[in-house]
Amino acid sequence: MTDVFVARHDGPSPALMVSRDIVKRGGYITPIMVAVGAAIWGWQGGTSVAYGIAIVVVNFAIAGASLAYGARISAAMMGAAALFGYLIRLGLIFLAVWLVKDASWIKLVPLGLTLIITHLGLLFWEMRYVSASLAYPGLKPKRR
Repeated sequence: MTDVFVARHDGPSPALMVSRDIVKRGGYITPIMVAVGAAIWGWQGGTSVAYGIAIVVVNFAIAGASLAYGARISAAMMGAAALFGYLIRLGLIFLAVWLVKDASWIKLVPLGLTLIITHLGLLFWEMRYVSASLAYPGLKPKRR
């Protein structure tokens, strides 16, 4: 007997649209930030910044994909993907830094600054493009 109502989302995922847009914007800022990191900390700073941006971009891509997958199952699964996915991704970020902390091509200060600045910067940049309406969930439609 399946009379239980399960809310799920079968259309295009707003979370996936937003995360793809964040990843795209991450590609825009990468050359500039790597150049700044290399100018301040040398080649190790440039590689640290590039690695940090890669961690951030992968984090946002996994977040969008997990929310989209959870939403196709049920609203409760999407909530679980948001909560536990955050904890898992935080652990993966820790692991990604811990594995390279002693590498010769990494400097921890630019890596740490990149992780913080890029996460916050991309989120604040994306806020300008996100629609908070039921008519256009996800990204705002382009003006014609």
